[in-house]
Amino acid sequence: MKNLIEIKDATKSFHKNKETITPLDKLSLDVGRGEFLSLMGPSGSGKTTLLNLIAGIDSPTSGEILINGNDIAKLSRSQLTRWRAQHVGYIFQLYHLVPILSAYENVELPLLLGKWTKAERKAKVMAALDLVKLSDRAQHRPSELSGGQEQRVAIARAIVHDPELLVADEPTGDLDRESADSILRLLGDLAEKHGKTIVMVTHDPKASAAAHRALQLEKGKLVGEGHLLSH
Repeated sequence: MKNLIEIKDATKSFHKNKETITPLDKLSLDVGRGEFLSLMGPSGSGKTTLLNLIAGIDSPTSGEILINGNDIAKLSRSQLTRWRAQHVGYIFQLYHLVPILSAYENVELPLLLGKWTKAERKAKVMAALDLVKLSDRAQHRPSELSGGQEQRVAIARAIVHDPELLVADEPTGDLDRESADSILRLLGDLAEKHGKTIVMVTHDPKASAAAHRALQLEKGKLVGEGHLLSH
């Protein structure tokens, strides 16, 4: 499996008062194309920092972050913004849906920044909603949906522009077990059937077990790795 992500000696540090804090310390990591990877670790272990570096939300102090062969650590802030809009989809714990918009309108939001026609946008939105099995809820607002359905809308929004990379920050953290399991199956399908590369931060061992591979971080370093033989 060819790697989509290649991280080489990535360090992230900042100064607080007179102290230097280093959330990530010379971390190296490869993630295969179409792989579903989970990141676990205690608070302050660096997993969210790592997720933000992979997503281009933040830049390393030193080291390389290669995505599809491009070192995004060298991009300017405006270049990173454009790169994220094209290549990354975000899935958050609390969905971040706009309450006054329908499911359709929430999913359509990322496309409004592009040059698609109204008909092209409609085709993409309905395809994304169909993929998450919510096309029959297209005109429902978030308040009319369950938590699991809201997260499915959020996933549809994350994939509507067909990014190669999905980053998920505690995507099941606000859901009951049944809804969480449904979301994890959907993420697995996105990786295995649609070739999406997914990097997920989670505190939930069961959620982590749904991924192809699980990594453990402590104090900015990788300390453990598990491969799940069922995949």
